[in-house]
Parts: sequence; structure tokens; C-alpha cells
Amino acid sequence: MSEQLKFIVDQLNREPFKKNFNLITFDSLEPMQLLQILNDVLAEIDPKQAIDIREEMPEQTIKRMCSLLGMLKYKPPGNASDVSNFRQGLVTGSKPVVHPILHWLLQKVPELKKRAYLARFLVKLDVPAEFLQDDVINDTHHQYEELVEAFKTYHKECEQFRTSGFSTAEIRRDISAMEEEKDQLIKRVERLKKRVESVSNHQRMLEQARQLRVEKEREEALAHQKQEQKNQLFQAEQRLQRSQQQLKDLRQAAADAKPESLMKRLEEEIKINSYMVSEKLPKELEGMRRTVQNLQKIASEPAMGQADIQDLEDRIKGVDSQINHLIEKRMMRNDPMDDKMTLHRQQASIIIRRKESKAEELQEAREELAAAEKELRQRNSQIHGSDGEEVIRDDELKRLVGKLRSKGTVYKKKRQEIAELKAEYGVLQRTEEILKQRHETVQQKLQTLEAEKGISGYSNTQEELERVSAIKSELDEKKGRTLDDMSEMVKKLNFMIADKKTALAPVIKELRSLRQRCQELSQEYEEKKGQYESCTAGLESNRSKLEQEVKVLREETAQDENRYHYLNSMSEIIEMQIQRAAEETKAYVSSDPQEKKKTIREVYMKNISEQESLGKKLREKQKIVRESHADNMEQMKLWHDLEQLMECKRQCYIRAQSQASIGQVIQEGGEDRLVL
Repeated sequence: MSEQLKFIVDQLNREPFKKNFNLITFDSLEPMQLLQILNDVLAEIDPKQAIDIREEMPEQTIKRMCSLLGMLKYKPPGNASDVSNFRQGLVTGSKPVVHPILHWLLQKVPELKKRAYLARFLVKLDVPAEFLQDDVINDTHHQYEELVEAFKTYHKECEQFRTSGFSTAEIRRDISAMEEEKDQLIKRVERLKKRVESVSNHQRMLEQARQLRVEKEREEALAHQKQEQKNQLFQAEQRLQRSQQQLKDLRQAAADAKPESLMKRLEEEIKINSYMVSEKLPKELEGMRRTVQNLQKIASEPAMGQADIQDLEDRIKGVDSQINHLIEKRMMRNDPMDDKMTLHRQQASIIIRRKESKAEELQEAREELAAAEKELRQRNSQIHGSDGEEVIRDDELKRLVGKLRSKGTVYKKKRQEIAELKAEYGVLQRTEEILKQRHETVQQKLQTLEAEKGISGYSNTQEELERVSAIKSELDEKKGRTLDDMSEMVKKLNFMIADKKTALAPVIKELRSLRQRCQELSQEYEEKKGQYESCTAGLESNRSKLEQEVKVLREETAQDENRYHYLNSMSEIIEMQIQRAAEETKAYVSSDPQEKKKTIREVYMKNISEQESLGKKLREKQKIVRESHADNMEQMKLWHDLEQLMECKRQCYIRAQSQASIGQVIQEGGEDRLVL
């Protein structure tokens, strides 16, 4: 909770809020002031929320805030049944309700700004189904949905452009710079052309220069290709050397190694890995989980007061007295069996601690090996990414050789220590097994003795008490540190409060007079505001009347302008017609035959006479066609019969030709013979 308050105060003291709060002043705010701060944060996210909540009804304020929080997808802590409590706490400005909201909002201000901006366009209107039966409303709703989808697409494209790293200003500057360079190059080319045109055989020289440029580009490409091939060759040689070295190491290891030593080494590695997986790592994981649970429990609890601290101290004292009483009982009993078990327990604990320390050293050595391999890979990649050649100076080579020698001696020592530790580990493991067997036999004897004495389970209770005492000692240390820190913090806070009170005393006196002055100015402001509103209402009514009159006059003016333009056009048309009639009359009355020919009457009379002569010719042609129609039809019928007759003859000829291909008929002496 304290971390949450620190975060809220820190964010409110920054841009754009600049509230200048501390933990004490923020915690001492009134509910109305706390709601106003919440409204200011919401106004930073959505500018429409910039309202003074004192000028708004509480129901409207809560409705507005809840709707915006719902749009921002804020989920109140607790179950769904706590919504009414959440709304009630928001109405009263409760700190347990408002503080989590402020913490959540201040964590995600840029993201929530974007969400509030998109919500104005993407939150769809809820139109009842019966209204959608109207075709106009349905079409409008479909257009609205299409526009929403189009907005989504355009917004995604805009975000992609923003995140792509391109800047329109930079692109424009680059384009303008390239255009200037292009103009300069064009001018230079033109000057060079003019200068070259005066030289004889300039075309042949230009062609040779072009060929020279092509050959130079080809030479550069070949040089680049040659360098790449050198790099690839160097990398291949490096890989070959590494492979040969690995093969050599493997052969040496295979030559020196025996099946028994390899099996022993593998068994040791398997035992170490199984110990790491089954004992060490689960313990560390469980410890981390307990630490996280304790931290979550502490974070979820409210801030502790002096009474809570005193209660915890009393409880700790009670548990301490119980533990001391149990320890005294145990010491008074003085059982020799317990002394033997204590010795075994101490040996077992020493072995476990040594195993854990060696496991930690092994883990550190593995991490160092992984880091060294990673660094080696990075160095190799850097070498391969260079020009393909690694240059090492003499002093660096000497220093590297000295370092390798020192590393070699250290490696040999460590290897010897590891061998000794492995041997000791085997002895300790065997000792542990023996001790476990002895412990089991002693435990069985102890259980039989407890059963005979009628105190079964006493040893388990004693072990539990020892564990509780160890946990209690750890808790005492933690609580002692916590209490010291809290007492020191309380002293600092009291000292700061005293300093602030002394510093704020003259300011508070001045503030009282300023508050009275503020009240007087507020009253005067309300009076002036009423006068201003009444005057504004009168002026607004006059303005609306004048706007209506102006609108009517503009409509009349537009109608008069339309009628004027229409009458003007009609008058021009009539004038043109009168002018044409006057010209026609003048030409008709004129004695000049050429002028008469130009008149419309003469043109129309000429067209009429031509059409009459054409009609007369067509009627004569029609008469001729009617008179010869019967003869022509008879002739056409004869031609049709002739066509049928010729077709029949053609068919007969074809049939005769087909019979002649089969055989030949010969008539002699009144007999017909078929010759095949």
C-alpha cells in the first residue's frame, strides 16, 4: 500500500499535473478533493472530462466516471457482487476505492489516452431492432459500420507509418536535396556536353569513356567478390582448425579414458545433476515462492499502526515464552539418546551444508563456463565479421600466453581440488548412508521406547519445536529490523511534520485572509455572472431575430436575382428574334436577286420544290414497278422451276456416276448384260 501511495504521489508531482504533494498531504486530502484529483487524471486521458465536480451533481459525476472507466476496461478489485460497494465508495470518495483507480490510471496514461481517442470512433451506437426496419435508418447504420471499419484500417496504417521510423519532414528534405543535386548534375552535364561538342571525334571518345566506366565497375565487383571469397576461405580454415582440434581432443580423451573411468565420471555427473534437480533447485524454488507469498501478503495488508505493532510484539513475546519453556523441559530431561541423535543431526547438517556449498560452486562454475563460451562465440563472430584477418601484436601475444599459462595452472589446481572434492563427496555420501541407516535403527528403538513409556510421537514434537524455534529466531531478526526501520521512519515523519508546521504557520495565516477575500470575490463573481447571463440572454434573443430577418431577406434577394437573370435572358432571345425578322423583311423587300436568294423564305421554297420533284420521280418509279410486278413474279417463278430442274439433273448425274463405278450395262440383241 505504501509503494502504491509513493507511486501515485510521484506521478502527480510530475508533468502535466504538478500537484506538489507528499505522502502526508496526499493522505490527508478530503473526499471531494480526492475525487477532483481523480477527475483531473481522467481529464488528462479524455479532455471532455475537464469539469469542476463542485458544479456538477454527484450522481452525474459518478455516472460519467463509471462510464469512462468501463470504456477504459478498468476492473474493480473483488467479485462482481462488490460493484454496488465500489459505486458507493466512489460516491463518498473512499481511499480504498480511489487509490487503486489512480494507481491503475497513472501506470497506463499513454495507452489509456489512445484507448479513449479510439473509443470516440469505435464504440458503436446501440440502435434498437425496430428502428432498423426503416430502410433509411438501416442504410445509414450500414454506412456507419463501414466507416468504422475504414477508420480501423486507416488507423492501423497510420500506426504502422509512425512506428516505421520514417519522418515526412526528413523525406521532404531528402527529396528537395536530391532535386537540387539533380538540377546541378543536369547543369554540369549540359556544360560538359557543350564543352565536348567542340572536340573532334567526341562520340568515339564518349563511347570509350563509357566502356572504361563499365570495366572499372566490373573490376570493383570482381575485387569485392575476391574479398568475399577470401573471407569465406578464412572462415573455412578456422572451422577446419577447430574441427581438427576437437578431433584431436576427442582422440586423446578416448585414448586416455577407460570404460570404468568413463562410467564413473558419468555416474558422478548423474548424481550431481539428480541432486541439483531433486533437492537443491526445488528448495530454492520453494523458498522463492514463500518469499513471494509473504511479500504479496504484506502488500495486500493495510498500513500498520502503532496498535497493530504492539499486538504483534505481544504475540511474539508469548511464542518466545512457550519456546523457552519447552527448551527448559528438554534440558531438564537430559536423555543420553538425545545427545547421540544431536551428534548425528549435527553431522548430517554439516554434510548437507557442504553439499549445498559445493552445488553452488558447481553452479557458479557452470555459469562462468557458459559466459566464457558466449564471449568466445562473440569474439569469433567479430573476427569473422572483420576483413578476415586477425592481427595480434607481440605484447598482446605475450600477455595472452602468460594469461593462458596462469589459467592452465589454475585449471590444474581446480581440477585437482574437484577430484579431491569428488573423493570426499563419495566418502561423505557413504557416511551419510551409514548415518541414515543408524538413524533409522535409532528411530525405531526410540519409537519402541516411546510406545513402552506411553509417549508416542514425542521425538517428532521435539523436532517440530526445534524447527519452530529456528523459524522464530529468523522472524525475530526480521521483525526487529522492521520495527527499527518503522520507528526510524516514524521519527523522521514526526520531525518533517514539525518542520512543515513551523514553515506553514505564516502561510496559513495569510491563507485565512485570502480565503475571506476569495469568498467576497466569489459573491461578486456570482452577481456579475448573473448580470452577464441576463444580458447575454437578451442579446442572444435579439441576435436570433436579426438572423431570421437576414435569412428571409437573403432568400428574397436570391429569388429576385433568379427572376432578373431569367427576364434578361428572355429579352435577349426576343431581341435576337426581332433582329432576324427585320433582316428577313429587308432581304425580301430588296430588289437585288442575290439578297432575295439569301432569305429564309427563298431557301425553304427551294427545298420544297426539290422535294416535290423528288416525290414525283419516286411516284413514277413506283408506277413502273407496279405495272411490271406480275411479269416479274412470273419470271421469278420460272427461274425457280429451272433451278429445281437443274438440281434434279445434277442428282441424276451423281447417281449414274455411282452406278457406273460398280459395273457397266451392255445391250446387244435385245439382251442386257452387266459387266463388272
